[in-house]
Amino acid sequence: MSLFTLLAFTLAYAIAVLVPGPGVAAVVARALGGGFKGAFPMVLGILAGDLLYFVFAVFGLAAIATYFGPIFIIVRWAGAAYLLYVAYRFWTARPGAEQMRPKSESALKTFLAGFSLTLGNPKTIVFYLAILPTVIPLNQMNPLAFAELAAIVVVVLLAIGCGYALLASVARDFFRSPRALGRLNKTAGAMMATAAGLVVFQH
Repeated sequence: MSLFTLLAFTLAYAIAVLVPGPGVAAVVARALGGGFKGAFPMVLGILAGDLLYFVFAVFGLAAIATYFGPIFIIVRWAGAAYLLYVAYRFWTARPGAEQMRPKSESALKTFLAGFSLTLGNPKTIVFYLAILPTVIPLNQMNPLAFAELAAIVVVVLLAIGCGYALLASVARDFFRSPRALGRLNKTAGAMMATAAGLVVFQH
């Protein structure tokens, strides 16, 4: 793959990831609620979903994703329902100096929430199944090119996703009083509920 093509893909993908959407809202809300450590599994889940769509696009499986569209609708609603549950846990949590993150929340559940969020995100679907083929000549794909593009996806998404999580986590650490933590809890809950709404109503 030529350097120009790789740069074009990197730029297009970075812009797609940077633009706020359900994924960004969920990661920021998770970081506000549980710090960087609480948000990182969600970033990994979003990355896993992106890589899955990337494989679909590269190997010409767009038709499969289209054919199984109803499944992705179910995944979208399931992911939105889970995000609303987490939003409720944040909103009703009693603030303390220890952790704002709901105690029953596991890294695996957070990962799966990020994964389902990506699978049901129309922005991700459009990028990989419509925009990607216009940036990358898929008919020239070979193992080396696939590895290069996959590496770009991993590096760019981790850098931007962790950046959002880190900034939100730092902002969270400025607040120490129970009253301020309570407000952050409710902010995190509202953002998570907003992410759920974006998942459902984006087309």
